[in-house]
Amino acid sequence: MIIGLIRIIVYGLIAYLIYLVYRFFKAINQGSKQPQINKQPSGIMVKDETCNTYLPKEDAIKVQYEGTDHYFCSQECKQKFLSSHKPQ
Repeated sequence: MIIGLIRIIVYGLIAYLIYLVYRFFKAINQGSKQPQINKQPSGIMVKDETCNTYLPKEDAIKVQYEGTDHYFCSQECKQKFLSSHKPQ
C-alpha cells in the first residue's frame, strides 16, 4: 500500500517536471518570434497625381515638394513626378 502511494507521488513529480520543461521551451519559442504589428488603416485615401489613382495614405510613398506633400502609388510614379518638376 505504501509502495503504491510512493509510486503515485513519484509519477506525479515526473509528470510535473515534464510539464515545467514543456513550458520552458514553449516560452523560449514564443520569445524568438517577431511581434506582429497590428496596423490599423486610417481610412484616409490620397491621390497619386501622376496616374490619378487613389490609395490608402499609409500605403503611399510620400514626397514633400516645395512645401506640399505629394503621394504616389509606386517609385515609378514618384520619379515621373520629380522628373517633370525639375527646374530647367
